[in-house]
Amino acid sequence: MTSYALAILLYLAATSYAQDPENDPNYRGNDPEGAVTTSKLQIHVPKTLTKPGGYEHREALFGIPPYGASLTQNVYYTEQDLCDANSINTRAGFPIRAQDDTGQMLPWPSPYILMVDRGGCTFVQKVRNAQRVGAAGVMIADNTCLCSFQDVCHPDPGHDCEIREPIMADDGSGSDISIPSFLMFKQDADLVKAELMANHVVRMEMQWSLPAPDDRVEYELWTTPTDTISKDFQRQFKEAAVALGDRAYFTPQMYIYDGLRSGCVSLDGENECYNLCTNNGRYCATDPDNDLDRGISGADVVRESLRRMCIWQHYGAVNGVGAEWWDYVNEFMYRCDTEEFFSNNQCIKDAMIHANIDDAKIDQCMSDSGGLEEDEENALLEVQLTAKDKSGVVILPAMYVNRVSIRGSLEFPTVFKAICSGYFTGTAPDVCATCDTCPDIKSCISNGYCGSKKLQESVSTMNMVYALAGLSAVFCLFSFIQHRRYERQMQAQVKGIIAEYMPLDQNQMQNTAVSDEDDIEFT
Repeated sequence: MTSYALAILLYLAATSYAQDPENDPNYRGNDPEGAVTTSKLQIHVPKTLTKPGGYEHREALFGIPPYGASLTQNVYYTEQDLCDANSINTRAGFPIRAQDDTGQMLPWPSPYILMVDRGGCTFVQKVRNAQRVGAAGVMIADNTCLCSFQDVCHPDPGHDCEIREPIMADDGSGSDISIPSFLMFKQDADLVKAELMANHVVRMEMQWSLPAPDDRVEYELWTTPTDTISKDFQRQFKEAAVALGDRAYFTPQMYIYDGLRSGCVSLDGENECYNLCTNNGRYCATDPDNDLDRGISGADVVRESLRRMCIWQHYGAVNGVGAEWWDYVNEFMYRCDTEEFFSNNQCIKDAMIHANIDDAKIDQCMSDSGGLEEDEENALLEVQLTAKDKSGVVILPAMYVNRVSIRGSLEFPTVFKAICSGYFTGTAPDVCATCDTCPDIKSCISNGYCGSKKLQESVSTMNMVYALAGLSAVFCLFSFIQHRRYERQMQAQVKGIIAEYMPLDQNQMQNTAVSDEDDIEFT
């Protein structure tokens, strides 16, 4: 292995992970091309700080926002930098609270949004420590003015304005953060801090939504065949994709590198990157085991990426579901995802057979697109390079719903909820209404209802028992009423008959009676 090839390997490996610019506290960056604002920041109390349309802000690239929902809570400001988890005093800050029996100010009452100044450590570290002390959300108050806001922002003494906007980037360790966070620009954050330090209540709303243009959601996953983080998701999500049907269009995107831009093709047209690339250095991938002399190579990863693209083109591009694609990925991970079998043709063929895929058709697709051996462009791989540049993807894996990057870890419930929140109002499929709020979404999709079958059967049985008991009670009551009514009628009839015959009896008694005036002899 040449030293140049080793340098390229290290370069590609480094760029395959997110590099946190916030390790430099003064870093400013730009949002990736095609990014869509999906959040809103508004202040409801005091009314003097309410802005039509809300406040301009920047959303963190970590944490799990509740898409389709909002967080509205009181805000508390701490002058601590939250960089040391062991020294955070939850009884400090503003507004001032009442004191407990020991004379100390009460802690920040949960749930709350915690405002903290920027600087001193990474965004991730600040938000993680805020999460540990009970914050439901975090508002980072910027401490430097943007040059574009010089007319409304007044920099602190000794601080010059910055040209580029801040990015709340992940430092690579933010997967454990579940609360959302925003960065508020200095000119607005100063007003909020002044209100809080005057011991006034500030109530703030953080809101998230996805673009919902119509009754079909589009979602895509950026990954590689050797990406370990997305494997569980790819194993599990087929059922959801099938349940959503043609109401959600999925696109799997394979992340590869442009070898020409990366310097893998020398001036005389030679492949300088050893076995990291195909097509004489045009299309490259990182070596998953970082060993160019053995194991899975970058070229193997590119080849498997192209194969999956062809499988999708033939078995998923029409309906956007691609059940066979999901099956193949699962079969490949089960059978071939090892150093020994990753590029084994027989293993790959077996995986396609078990996924009901015509391997000859896929081989033909890979060849027709331009192949991988010659110094020629491959049409499908060129499409991937263009899509990668347009999306601005830098972190793998990456999930997009309606062109919006989904924050947080790549998990079944997170993605499903995001998809369901991407439908136009009133157009979400039934599976969203049934399972979106279910504690176990995956089981709900599999079973078609929320909860266990035993519970469902128990509920049905109890409902039947209650229904029968109710009917019995009604029948008994009706019978009792009819019986009483019949008795009253019979009594009335008897009384009537008696009333008719009583006068006759009286007359007969009068006619047959013997009086002193009758001149009758008995001898």
